[in-house]
Amino acid sequence: MGSTLAGPKTHRKSVNSGPVAISDDDRARLSRCVELAREALDDGDEPFGSILVDDDGRTRFEDRNRVKDGDHTRHPEFAIARWAVDNLTPAERAAATVYTSGEHCPMCAAAHAWVGLGRIVYAASSEQLTRWLAEWGSSPSPVAPLPITTVAPRIDVDGPAPEFSDTMKALYEAKFRS
Repeated sequence: MGSTLAGPKTHRKSVNSGPVAISDDDRARLSRCVELAREALDDGDEPFGSILVDDDGRTRFEDRNRVKDGDHTRHPEFAIARWAVDNLTPAERAAATVYTSGEHCPMCAAAHAWVGLGRIVYAASSEQLTRWLAEWGSSPSPVAPLPITTVAPRIDVDGPAPEFSDTMKALYEAKFRS
């Protein structure tokens, strides 16, 4: 987990109102998140994957969903928050970026804010997933699909990334379609 992608950091404030400008570096990192989501699906889990990148561009931690055995708190974004508290200083956490295949749920958004992590970049939004679940006749999430900025209004958030929409929809459909 020591990969480095070069590229300047840019921080934009988003209200999760639609696609925003996402850099080539962001896209490369989101691609890894989508790979992790695919790994989760291949293992029978829900397709979500996330990475934590420090201010120097190094991937410090990565994980995927691990909820298939019944503990629905085992989201990768929540694991990142826990790992970050144990391994990074408050300043390092604030300077870090979390990349994720799907927008944080309210539990993960709150954990992210409580531990003081920095920017979030996501491939697919909660709004997209909610719309797709309804389209497929699938059960909605038991938790309200709130935008990250509703739960954690001081976090810089960028997403969704339209170039990942079809891929994420296919991964979600493989797991959630009724």
